[in-house]
Amino acid sequence: MMPLGLANVGEENTILRIGGNPETKQHLENLGFVAGGTVTVISEIGGNIIVNVKDSRVALSKELAQKVMV
Repeated sequence: MMPLGLANVGEENTILRIGGNPETKQHLENLGFVAGGTVTVISEIGGNIIVNVKDSRVALSKELAQKVMV
């Protein structure tokens, strides 16, 4: 298990766990990050990442990406 921020670009990963406080978890779930779902890193710029999740493209700060465990 590792934070999403360490995943390789272009690799599809399964979301194992969402961390953080309840508000952060809810925000990430609203964006489509749920345990058991898949996420693919599209690009990484300065630690911030763009991912494909549930057929949508989402940008995450490196702080939020650390809360998503794959």
